[in-house]
Amino acid sequence: MNKDQIKGQAKQAKGEVKELAGKLVGDKAMETKGVIQKTAGKIQTGYGNAKDKMKKGR
Repeated sequence: MNKDQIKGQAKQAKGEVKELAGKLVGDKAMETKGVIQKTAGKIQTGYGNAKDKMKKGR
């Protein structure tokens, strides 16, 4: 695993928590920020996966 994969997964987890917390307290802004953060984490993880594949020559 490279640093982009790890950071991306961490962002996804933080975003999930933020989204769920927003739902629980009824805070739409927090919920939306969580969704955005989760999506950014998925993108970063995907970038890390692509880097890893390029490095391995696939």
